[in-house]
Amino acid sequence: MDADVPPEWSTETCRTYTPADTDREMQYRSYRHESGDVRVKVAPASLDGDDHPGYALTTTTYPELEFAETSRVRTVLTFERCERIAVDFMDLFSARYDGPGSLEEAVEYAHKRTRDHR
Repeated sequence: MDADVPPEWSTETCRTYTPADTDREMQYRSYRHESGDVRVKVAPASLDGDDHPGYALTTTTYPELEFAETSRVRTVLTFERCERIAVDFMDLFSARYDGPGSLEEAVEYAHKRTRDHR
């Protein structure tokens, strides 16, 4: 799936593991924008303390800084679906992003268009 990631993004972390309480293999993947100011993460929802099964897509602005902000975009049942939504988010962000002054606007734009509208 990495081949489908927009060129402005790179894979930061990619792990596959099997939790102790199940035989199902789980995946975890994070991507970082070339600016270094946005991280997109696809991970089991349970890692964030959620009882919801499946995978959560989260974003973090200004990762590793004191004022970093993380927000959940969506939770879906499969890794593959969450990964496709993550690529959509990255595409939308990249289309809107025009430098540091527009970072929050680009994140909000992509967030609104990929979040669950229940």
